[in-house]
Amino acid sequence: MTAIPKAMTIAGSDSGAGAGIQADLKTFAAFGVYGTSVITAVTAQSTRGVFAIAEVPEEVVIAQIDVTIEDIGAVAAKTGMLSSAAIVDCVADRMEAWGPRLVVDPVMVAKSGDHLLNPNAVTAVKRDLLPLAEVVTPNVPEAEVLSGRPITSLEEAREAAKAIGALGPKVVVVKGGHLPGEPIDVIWDGTAFHELAAERIDTTNTHGTGCTFSAAITAGLAKGQDPLTAIVEAKRYLTEALRHSYAIGEGHSPVNHFWKLWS
Repeated sequence: MTAIPKAMTIAGSDSGAGAGIQADLKTFAAFGVYGTSVITAVTAQSTRGVFAIAEVPEEVVIAQIDVTIEDIGAVAAKTGMLSSAAIVDCVADRMEAWGPRLVVDPVMVAKSGDHLLNPNAVTAVKRDLLPLAEVVTPNVPEAEVLSGRPITSLEEAREAAKAIGALGPKVVVVKGGHLPGEPIDVIWDGTAFHELAAERIDTTNTHGTGCTFSAAITAGLAKGQDPLTAIVEAKRYLTEALRHSYAIGEGHSPVNHFWKLWS
């Protein structure tokens, strides 16, 4: 039997299952990848918002990473909600030790507007985590924080991507969903820019889009793809997950991770 690709998600738990650990594991499964999980925080969350957050102790986060990779392995891993500087630091330490192909989704604010990363943790992300990343996937507000500059156009997105690239990640994807017009992602690979356009889907079912996109990239890396191929396939998958989405709550419902089974 062919070895099954394996990937790890290190993120917060979403009790509504639209984002975070749950979205990542659904995405891994949709790509035929065996997913493992490291929970950094437990949230009481629905399509309406985030109502409570409890961080997992750092020693438990470390133990989850170590025992899981030691036994099962992980060709690729991704980070999502890391909550605090202490958790960022311990995750960075273990990722450096184990060395999986790493995707960093610098989650800062939930779709509802609730903060998922403490302000003092941003420095830790820039200093300790980004240098380990093969791919980093900020949206426009996150890219503004990481680069320290405003983004109102594609040209400013390119400048921000290059500035973030100087922090150490091999490939930077500044997602274009927050900019007006066609959603164009700006990709900087350290030597050249690439632009990835897609249809803007008219839907409010957008909960977990960032988690799903970064998890799809991680799945591609786990299967041995180069970063650009993984990004292109992830964008295509997310567009269709939005197109085939449906409402499950009264707020921002999630994308449809298993649209391929229904098409």
